[in-house]
Amino acid sequence: MPHTPSNALNLAVDTEAPEAPYEQVRARIAERVRGGDLPTGYKLPTVRGLAEELGLAANTVAKAYRALEADGVIETRGRNGTFVAAAGGAAERELADAAQAFAARARRLGSTQDSALAAAHEALRAAYGTA
Repeated sequence: MPHTPSNALNLAVDTEAPEAPYEQVRARIAERVRGGDLPTGYKLPTVRGLAEELGLAANTVAKAYRALEADGVIETRGRNGTFVAAAGGAAERELADAAQAFAARARRLGSTQDSALAAAHEALRAAYGTA
């Protein structure tokens, strides 16, 4: 999965707001996930990277990430990074993992997004027997 620059999140923290900065970060990321703006498997910026961009302490962003992980919104995969977690049961998670593996492999092969989508579409058409 390609690195996603933190500015892709388009987050802002209002220092005058009554909510703590970590809560603003947590709520905005959760809202973007629920709204579908951040799809399953989306790689979030590092704690340090997002903190730097937002002008916050790394501990503030880490607290937001911990709360999101506790809520099942995101998952940390060790050195691989932090990703939007799959919603739903084991089948959905396995499907999301397979899709992530396919996307990573297609990128390593130098495929464009359009050709990767076309290949996936053809494989699904063949598997499901649709025209």
